[in-house]
Amino acid sequence: MICTNIYVSIAFVLAVSFVAAPTLPANAQSVTDMAILKGLSPVTVLSSTSEGRAALGANYAVTGGIQTGVIRQPILLSFAEQQQQSLRDAFITNGNVAELADGLGTTLGDAYVARAHYIDRDHFTSVSQTIAELIAYASSTSAAHSRAGKYFFANATTDGKNPVSAVARAIVPTSGSEDAFGRAYNLPAGSAKGNPYGNPRPFQTEPSVTRIVGRDYFGTPTDNAVYNRGPMMNLTNSPSFPSGHTVYGYTGSVLLAVLVPERYQQMVARGAEYGNDRILMGAHYAMDVMGGRTLALYDMAHLLANDPAYVGQPLKDAPAIGDFQAAVKAARVAISAALQEACGNTVEVCAEEDTGRFSDPAADEAFYADTQTYGLPVTYPENASGLEDVHNLAPEAGYLLTIAYPSLTLRQADDILTETEGPGGGFLDDGSSFGVYSRFNLYAAAGRAAQLNDSLRNRRR
Repeated sequence: MICTNIYVSIAFVLAVSFVAAPTLPANAQSVTDMAILKGLSPVTVLSSTSEGRAALGANYAVTGGIQTGVIRQPILLSFAEQQQQSLRDAFITNGNVAELADGLGTTLGDAYVARAHYIDRDHFTSVSQTIAELIAYASSTSAAHSRAGKYFFANATTDGKNPVSAVARAIVPTSGSEDAFGRAYNLPAGSAKGNPYGNPRPFQTEPSVTRIVGRDYFGTPTDNAVYNRGPMMNLTNSPSFPSGHTVYGYTGSVLLAVLVPERYQQMVARGAEYGNDRILMGAHYAMDVMGGRTLALYDMAHLLANDPAYVGQPLKDAPAIGDFQAAVKAARVAISAALQEACGNTVEVCAEEDTGRFSDPAADEAFYADTQTYGLPVTYPENASGLEDVHNLAPEAGYLLTIAYPSLTLRQADDILTETEGPGGGFLDDGSSFGVYSRFNLYAAAGRAAQLNDSLRNRRR
């Protein structure tokens, strides 16, 4: 049997998800923490400009409209069915990303989940140790950054109580402030019905939140309230920005995309759906989801680029990976063998055997595009027109494509990311190397990259 099942305790998963390098002082941030915090910091100055205040207002209105169904999105299911999917997506299958595997299609997705699934809330299986370690390292890296951002942008602390370092505090411009959502939505930190730390959730600020009743990932009868206010998951004291679920969703989806590039576009559409479902749950604003997506893509690009600040780090309970590219290649061999054995044909053939909700490319493309900006207004007009040169701003970004489509050069991949950029000037698109990641349309980029990769490969035969 090529596939190996590994049973792991959920305690391992939780530890991996939220612990960064243990050698740092209590109030210090790593180099990568600082890059993420700097990149997300434009959220702190939104209230200081008319464009920013308009964006904050739209964020509130759009979030409420999507959650209640007043705003109709081009989702891949009926609204009622998508609400049920959002309940299932409330549980994070962090150990094996099984909940995201339906992006692989009905044939490959079923083959993956047969080997990598959760036995219960405390134990799960994996396709192989190689894949399990790759997931653990990537998830640990991005989750630590997500957690750092939540408290930093809520009240400039590392955990809600301990202040960040002076160097980190200086990231916030003099015109900026923490608790952007609490201040904008009249529920500042410490309010009776708000978040004690700042940046309250939509279910705390919106005038009404539609109740969703159904079954969660394990088939347990539930509703969105018990996953927002408890007891299943209590988010009342958890700052909203950025969305940690979205960070997980995009990290896991991009990882599966590069491991199974035949399903790259469908996997990133699944990541978009997973993030969007957090809005349906009433747990996050559109800005939270966009921030989580940008963070995850930035982290994954730097991991895939073997950035020395990202690889070989001593993450607690996640074996250090010194060569992430090599680990991906080894994992691809393992997952390809397991999937081919299960479906009885090549991955390429089995990838086409899909009757699920991601089987319509036009629908996938329309939905993914809708989540790019959620219709929020431009905050940085100077970046709204024209394209931003990815090769100059963030050359490492091309690894998001070259690892999946190896016939491409890094420059070709960067050019594709530039040519397929979504609308510019959004609340994170301040002209920085981090901000340009908020414009990436990986669905369109992957389609173009796959075509060029095939053309170059055929030319060399």
